[in-house]
Amino acid sequence: MKIVFFGSSDFSLASLKALRQKHQLLAVYTQPDRKKGRNLLLSKTPVKIYAEEYNLPIFQPEIVSAPEIVEQLKSFNADLFVVVSFGQKLSNQLLEIPREFCLNVHSSLLPKWRGAAPINYAIINGDKLSGVTIMKMNETMDGGDIVLSKSLEINDDDAVVLLDKLAVLGAEALLESIDLIEKNQEKFVPQDQSKVSVAKKLKKENGLIDWRDSADCIHNKVRGLLPWPCAFTHYKGKLLKILKTKVLAFDRLENTAQIPGEIVQIEKHAGIVVMTGSQALLIESLQLEGKKAMNAYDFVNGHNLKGGDIFGN
Repeated sequence: MKIVFFGSSDFSLASLKALRQKHQLLAVYTQPDRKKGRNLLLSKTPVKIYAEEYNLPIFQPEIVSAPEIVEQLKSFNADLFVVVSFGQKLSNQLLEIPREFCLNVHSSLLPKWRGAAPINYAIINGDKLSGVTIMKMNETMDGGDIVLSKSLEINDDDAVVLLDKLAVLGAEALLESIDLIEKNQEKFVPQDQSKVSVAKKLKKENGLIDWRDSADCIHNKVRGLLPWPCAFTHYKGKLLKILKTKVLAFDRLENTAQIPGEIVQIEKHAGIVVMTGSQALLIESLQLEGKKAMNAYDFVNGHNLKGGDIFGN
Protein backbone atom coordinates (compact mmCIF):
# COMPACT_ATOMS: atom_id res chain seq x y z
CA MET A 1 0.00 0.00 0.00
CA LYS A 2 1.00 3.62 -0.50
CA ILE A 3 1.64 5.08 2.95
CA VAL A 4 2.57 8.39 4.55
CA PHE A 5 4.26 7.86 7.90
CA PHE A 6 4.12 10.19 10.91
CA GLY A 7 6.51 9.48 13.78
CA SER A 8 9.29 10.96 15.87
CA SER A 9 10.43 8.87 18.84
CA ASP A 10 12.42 5.66 19.28
CA PHE A 11 9.11 3.81 19.63
CA SER A 12 8.28 4.80 16.03
CA LEU A 13 11.37 3.23 14.48
CA ALA A 14 10.34 -0.43 14.45
CA SER A 15 7.09 0.42 12.64
CA LEU A 16 8.88 2.63 10.12
CA LYS A 17 11.43 -0.11 9.38
CA ALA A 18 8.67 -2.69 8.93
CA LEU A 19 6.71 -0.45 6.56
CA ARG A 20 9.79 0.34 4.45
CA GLN A 21 10.35 -3.37 3.84
CA LYS A 22 6.74 -4.25 3.01
CA HIS A 23 5.04 -1.18 1.56
CA GLN A 24 5.58 1.97 -0.48
CA LEU A 25 6.52 4.90 1.75
CA LEU A 26 5.55 8.12 0.02
CA ALA A 27 6.80 10.46 2.75
CA VAL A 28 7.92 10.61 6.35
CA TYR A 29 6.71 13.39 8.64
CA THR A 30 8.57 13.97 11.89
CA GLN A 31 9.08 16.73 14.45
CA PRO A 32 11.45 19.61 13.62
CA ASP A 33 15.03 19.43 14.87
CA ARG A 34 15.22 20.72 18.45
CA LYS A 35 18.02 22.09 20.61
CA LYS A 36 19.04 19.59 23.28
CA GLY A 37 21.71 19.01 25.88
CA ARG A 38 23.92 21.42 27.76
CA ASN A 39 25.32 22.88 24.53
CA LEU A 40 21.84 23.25 22.99
CA LEU A 41 22.89 21.63 19.74
CA LEU A 42 20.22 20.89 17.14
CA SER A 43 19.14 17.27 17.43
CA LYS A 44 17.33 15.17 14.82
CA THR A 45 14.57 12.76 15.75
CA PRO A 46 15.43 9.04 15.54
CA VAL A 47 12.91 8.81 12.69
CA LYS A 48 14.67 11.52 10.68
CA ILE A 49 18.06 9.84 11.15
CA TYR A 50 16.66 6.56 9.81
CA ALA A 51 14.75 8.21 6.95
CA GLU A 52 17.90 10.04 5.82
CA GLU A 53 19.85 6.78 5.81
CA TYR A 54 17.36 5.28 3.34
CA ASN A 55 16.73 8.46 1.32
CA LEU A 56 13.07 8.65 2.28
CA PRO A 57 11.32 11.99 1.62
CA ILE A 58 11.29 13.88 4.97
CA PHE A 59 9.03 16.72 6.08
CA GLN A 60 9.23 18.51 9.46
CA PRO A 61 6.36 20.98 9.81
CA GLU A 62 6.01 22.96 13.01
CA ILE A 63 2.23 22.67 12.58
CA VAL A 64 1.15 19.61 10.63
CA SER A 65 -2.40 20.93 10.24
CA ALA A 66 -1.27 24.17 8.53
CA PRO A 67 -3.14 24.76 5.22
CA GLU A 68 -0.05 24.33 3.04
CA ILE A 69 0.77 21.00 4.74
CA VAL A 70 -2.81 19.81 4.24
CA GLU A 71 -2.50 20.50 0.51
CA GLN A 72 0.89 18.81 0.41
CA LEU A 73 -0.51 15.67 2.05
CA LYS A 74 -3.43 15.58 -0.37
CA SER A 75 -1.00 15.56 -3.29
CA PHE A 76 0.45 12.19 -2.26
CA ASN A 77 -2.83 10.31 -2.91
CA ALA A 78 -1.94 7.91 -0.11
CA ASP A 79 -3.90 4.80 0.76
CA LEU A 80 -3.07 5.08 4.45
CA PHE A 81 -1.61 7.48 6.97
CA VAL A 82 0.24 5.66 9.76
CA VAL A 83 0.88 7.58 12.99
CA VAL A 84 3.27 6.26 15.65
CA SER A 85 4.38 8.53 18.50
CA PHE A 86 4.46 11.58 16.25
CA GLY A 87 4.08 14.36 18.80
CA GLN A 88 1.40 16.45 17.08
CA LYS A 89 -2.33 15.95 16.82
CA LEU A 90 -3.77 15.34 13.35
CA SER A 91 -6.82 17.50 12.62
CA ASN A 92 -10.10 16.07 11.36
CA GLN A 93 -9.22 17.50 7.96
CA LEU A 94 -6.04 15.45 7.86
CA LEU A 95 -7.78 12.29 9.02
CA GLU A 96 -10.04 12.44 5.98
CA ILE A 97 -7.25 12.68 3.40
CA PRO A 98 -6.09 9.08 2.79
CA ARG A 99 -8.09 6.77 0.53
CA GLU A 100 -8.64 4.31 3.38
CA PHE A 101 -8.06 5.97 6.77
CA CYS A 102 -5.44 6.79 9.40
CA LEU A 103 -3.97 4.05 11.57
CA ASN A 104 -2.29 4.63 14.91
CA VAL A 105 0.03 2.32 16.85
CA HIS A 106 -0.57 2.91 20.57
CA SER A 107 1.54 1.35 23.32
CA SER A 108 -1.24 0.09 25.58
CA LEU A 109 -4.23 -2.22 25.55
CA LEU A 110 -6.84 0.40 24.80
CA PRO A 111 -9.05 1.73 26.27
CA LYS A 112 -6.62 1.40 29.19
CA TRP A 113 -3.95 4.11 29.37
CA ARG A 114 -4.93 6.54 26.69
CA GLY A 115 -2.59 9.50 26.57
CA ALA A 116 1.06 10.50 26.55
CA ALA A 117 2.77 7.99 28.86
CA PRO A 118 0.99 4.60 28.70
CA ILE A 119 4.11 2.47 29.19
CA ASN A 120 5.14 4.41 32.28
CA TYR A 121 1.72 4.30 33.90
CA ALA A 122 1.29 0.58 33.26
CA ILE A 123 4.47 -0.14 35.23
CA ILE A 124 3.88 2.48 37.94
CA ASN A 125 0.44 1.04 38.61
CA GLY A 126 1.69 -2.54 38.84
CA ASP A 127 -0.10 -3.88 35.74
CA LYS A 128 0.78 -7.48 34.92
CA LEU A 129 -0.03 -7.11 31.21
CA SER A 130 0.78 -4.48 28.63
CA GLY A 131 0.50 -4.48 24.87
CA VAL A 132 -0.18 -2.52 21.71
CA THR A 133 -3.33 -1.46 19.93
CA ILE A 134 -3.78 -0.63 16.26
CA MET A 135 -6.71 1.73 15.93
CA LYS A 136 -8.52 3.69 13.25
CA MET A 137 -7.97 7.29 14.31
CA ASN A 138 -10.80 9.72 14.99
CA GLU A 139 -11.03 13.16 16.55
CA THR A 140 -10.86 11.75 20.11
CA MET A 141 -7.46 11.26 21.74
CA ASP A 142 -6.70 7.53 21.43
CA GLY A 143 -10.42 6.90 21.15
CA GLY A 144 -10.70 5.30 17.74
CA ASP A 145 -12.09 1.87 16.91
CA ILE A 146 -9.69 -1.03 17.49
CA VAL A 147 -8.40 -3.00 14.51
CA LEU A 148 -6.00 -5.29 16.37
CA SER A 149 -4.45 -5.72 19.83
CA LYS A 150 -1.48 -7.77 21.03
CA SER A 151 -0.48 -8.28 24.66
CA LEU A 152 2.59 -9.33 26.60
CA GLU A 153 3.56 -9.83 30.25
CA ILE A 154 5.43 -6.97 31.89
CA ASN A 155 7.30 -9.15 34.42
CA ASP A 156 9.96 -6.96 36.09
CA ASP A 157 10.72 -4.85 33.01
CA ASP A 158 11.47 -1.17 33.40
CA ALA A 159 10.00 1.41 31.00
CA VAL A 160 13.05 1.40 28.71
CA VAL A 161 12.98 -2.37 28.24
CA LEU A 162 9.20 -2.51 27.86
CA LEU A 163 9.25 0.26 25.25
CA ASP A 164 11.66 -1.75 23.10
CA LYS A 165 9.50 -4.87 23.39
CA LEU A 166 6.29 -3.00 22.57
CA ALA A 167 7.90 -1.22 19.62
CA VAL A 168 8.64 -4.59 18.02
CA LEU A 169 5.20 -5.94 18.90
CA GLY A 170 3.60 -2.78 17.52
CA ALA A 171 5.37 -3.18 14.19
CA GLU A 172 4.14 -6.78 13.94
CA ALA A 173 0.58 -5.77 14.75
CA LEU A 174 0.73 -2.90 12.25
CA LEU A 175 1.74 -5.16 9.37
CA GLU A 176 -0.97 -7.67 10.31
CA SER A 177 -3.56 -4.88 10.37
CA ILE A 178 -2.54 -3.54 6.97
CA ASP A 179 -2.69 -7.09 5.58
CA LEU A 180 -6.27 -7.37 6.83
CA ILE A 181 -7.14 -4.03 5.23
CA GLU A 182 -5.66 -5.08 1.89
CA LYS A 183 -7.82 -8.22 1.98
CA ASN A 184 -10.90 -6.25 3.11
CA GLN A 185 -11.02 -8.42 6.21
CA GLU A 186 -10.57 -5.70 8.83
CA LYS A 187 -13.09 -5.36 11.66
CA PHE A 188 -13.47 -2.26 13.81
CA VAL A 189 -14.30 -2.78 17.47
CA PRO A 190 -15.47 0.29 19.42
CA GLN A 191 -13.66 0.92 22.69
CA ASP A 192 -15.51 0.26 25.95
CA GLN A 193 -15.89 3.77 27.36
CA SER A 194 -16.49 2.41 30.88
CA LYS A 195 -12.93 1.06 30.98
CA VAL A 196 -11.05 4.19 29.89
CA SER A 197 -8.05 5.32 31.94
CA VAL A 198 -5.66 8.15 31.10
CA ALA A 199 -1.85 8.26 31.24
CA LYS A 200 -1.15 11.95 31.65
CA LYS A 201 2.06 13.61 30.49
CA LEU A 202 4.82 13.02 33.04
CA LYS A 203 6.23 15.86 35.11
CA LYS A 204 9.42 15.98 37.12
CA GLU A 205 7.51 16.05 40.40
CA ASN A 206 5.95 12.66 39.55
CA GLY A 207 9.29 11.12 40.48
CA LEU A 208 9.39 12.16 44.15
CA ILE A 209 9.47 9.08 46.38
CA ASP A 210 7.25 8.93 49.44
CA TRP A 211 9.01 6.37 51.61
CA ARG A 212 5.73 5.74 53.45
CA ASP A 213 4.50 3.96 50.33
CA SER A 214 4.95 0.20 50.06
CA ALA A 215 8.18 -1.28 48.73
CA ASP A 216 6.29 -2.62 45.71
CA CYS A 217 4.86 0.82 44.96
CA ILE A 218 8.28 2.49 45.12
CA HIS A 219 9.89 -0.29 43.07
CA ASN A 220 7.23 0.18 40.38
CA LYS A 221 7.85 3.94 40.38
CA VAL A 222 11.59 3.41 39.94
CA ARG A 223 11.00 1.08 36.98
CA GLY A 224 8.23 3.13 35.46
CA LEU A 225 9.93 6.51 35.44
CA LEU A 226 13.04 5.54 33.49
CA PRO A 227 14.65 7.24 31.63
CA TRP A 228 12.80 10.43 32.65
CA PRO A 229 11.99 11.96 35.08
CA CYS A 230 13.35 9.09 37.23
CA ALA A 231 12.25 8.32 40.77
CA PHE A 232 14.14 10.48 43.25
CA THR A 233 14.64 11.31 46.89
CA HIS A 234 16.95 13.71 48.73
CA TYR A 235 20.19 13.10 50.60
CA LYS A 236 21.96 15.88 52.52
CA GLY A 237 20.00 18.49 50.61
CA LYS A 238 20.79 17.11 47.16
CA LEU A 239 18.53 15.32 44.73
CA LEU A 240 19.29 11.61 44.50
CA LYS A 241 17.87 9.59 41.59
CA ILE A 242 17.06 5.96 42.38
CA LEU A 243 17.66 3.92 39.22
CA LYS A 244 17.40 0.26 40.19
CA THR A 245 15.81 -1.49 43.17
CA LYS A 246 14.70 -4.86 44.46
CA VAL A 247 11.90 -5.62 46.92
CA LEU A 248 13.21 -7.70 49.83
CA ALA A 249 11.26 -10.49 51.48
CA PHE A 250 11.50 -9.37 55.09
CA ASP A 251 9.16 -6.81 56.66
CA ARG A 252 11.17 -5.64 59.63
CA LEU A 253 14.73 -5.69 60.92
CA GLU A 254 15.77 -5.96 64.57
CA ASN A 255 17.33 -3.03 66.42
CA THR A 256 15.96 -0.31 64.19
CA ALA A 257 13.32 2.35 64.62
CA GLN A 258 12.05 1.37 61.17
CA ILE A 259 11.28 4.88 60.00
CA PRO A 260 10.25 5.01 56.31
CA GLY A 261 13.28 6.24 54.36
CA GLU A 262 15.73 5.02 57.00
CA ILE A 263 18.83 3.11 55.89
CA VAL A 264 18.62 -0.06 57.94
CA GLN A 265 21.43 -2.03 56.41
CA ILE A 266 24.33 -1.85 53.96
CA GLU A 267 24.72 -5.05 51.97
CA LYS A 268 28.30 -5.52 50.81
CA HIS A 269 28.62 -5.38 47.00
CA ALA A 270 24.81 -5.27 46.73
CA GLY A 271 23.55 -1.90 47.86
CA ILE A 272 21.54 0.03 50.41
CA VAL A 273 18.58 -1.44 52.29
CA VAL A 274 15.94 1.20 53.04
CA MET A 275 12.76 0.84 55.07
CA THR A 276 9.48 1.74 53.37
CA GLY A 277 5.90 1.81 54.57
CA SER A 278 5.81 -1.98 54.34
CA GLN A 279 8.78 -4.09 53.32
CA ALA A 280 12.45 -3.20 52.90
CA LEU A 281 13.81 -2.08 49.54
CA LEU A 282 17.31 -2.70 48.22
CA ILE A 283 18.72 0.20 46.19
CA GLU A 284 21.16 -1.22 43.65
CA SER A 285 21.91 1.78 41.43
CA LEU A 286 21.54 5.55 41.91
CA GLN A 287 22.74 8.94 40.73
CA LEU A 288 23.50 11.97 42.89
CA GLU A 289 22.67 15.40 41.52
CA GLY A 290 25.45 16.56 39.19
CA LYS A 291 27.18 13.17 39.18
CA LYS A 292 27.19 10.03 37.03
CA ALA A 293 25.01 6.99 37.74
CA MET A 294 26.78 4.41 39.89
CA ASN A 295 26.47 1.20 41.86
CA ALA A 296 24.81 1.93 45.22
CA TYR A 297 27.48 0.12 47.25
CA ASP A 298 30.21 2.24 45.63
CA PHE A 299 28.14 5.29 46.56
CA VAL A 300 28.12 4.13 50.19
CA ASN A 301 31.91 3.91 50.23
CA GLY A 302 32.29 7.35 48.70
CA HIS A 303 29.77 9.16 50.91
CA ASN A 304 30.11 7.39 54.25
CA LEU A 305 26.47 6.26 54.44
CA LYS A 306 25.57 4.20 57.48
CA GLY A 307 22.61 2.60 59.14
CA GLY A 308 20.29 5.16 60.69
CA ASP A 309 20.75 7.76 57.94
CA ILE A 310 17.46 8.82 56.40
CA PHE A 311 16.56 9.58 52.78
CA GLY A 312 14.06 12.33 52.07
CA ASN A 313 13.35 15.73 53.55
